[in-house]
Amino acid sequence: MRRPVVGVIGNAYRVENRFQTQMVGERNLRAVTDVAGALPLMFAGSPEITDVGALLDVVDGVVLTGARANVHPTRFKTEPHERHEPYDIHRDDVALALTEACVARGVPIFGICRGLQEMNVAFGGSLHPEIREIPGRMNHRMPRLENGEIHPDPTVVFADRHDVHLTPGGTFANLLGCETIRVNSLHGQGILEPGARVVIEGIAEDGTIEAIRIADAASFALGVQWHAEYDPQRNPINRKLFEAFGEALKAHARTG
Repeated sequence: MRRPVVGVIGNAYRVENRFQTQMVGERNLRAVTDVAGALPLMFAGSPEITDVGALLDVVDGVVLTGARANVHPTRFKTEPHERHEPYDIHRDDVALALTEACVARGVPIFGICRGLQEMNVAFGGSLHPEIREIPGRMNHRMPRLENGEIHPDPTVVFADRHDVHLTPGGTFANLLGCETIRVNSLHGQGILEPGARVVIEGIAEDGTIEAIRIADAASFALGVQWHAEYDPQRNPINRKLFEAFGEALKAHARTG
């Protein structure tokens, strides 16, 4: 049987503030190949050069990665603010349409960080632009030094920082074999109101939504707020997620 192919969405990125490019973090690509056992294929988060239908004809699954940019607030009927920039409106166009198409066609889809947020918005949900500003919430953004710079040590940046309580008997609890996990945290936006088909299956100790599934999806349609692409080669929680995604890819490839 051929190796499954996974489409990994690109992000708008400007090199030297002049050259417009599309970028994917290498950890996402290695997680797909090392743990899910698939061939990663980056596609552009630009609607004018990305045909969602044609893409789904050639891939067995899709990963919506994390990203620096926030989902644009007009996607969930909220006014934008410069404090919550940058945005990537072209990726919004592709990712929201792609989420609906994957679920409709039974194509496995895995949303990570921004990807979870996109899945929620695609089904009519809303986001809070800065989850730490809600009373009682922790700061979910990545660790920084006292001078404001991002911490230089990736083991500190991606260290497990809080617990997530999973729905007993739910998809995540069954998949991971437990009801409490500990995860990293590197995000500003978060789910405010879940979408119509969005089922909440994991909540952080401060009430932040951390794990979702799409109800009645024919295949793998899960999203996590943490960065599951970080070290799934050794992290047992992230490994199980990418392994389960890989099994869904194989099943889709057999029926394709």
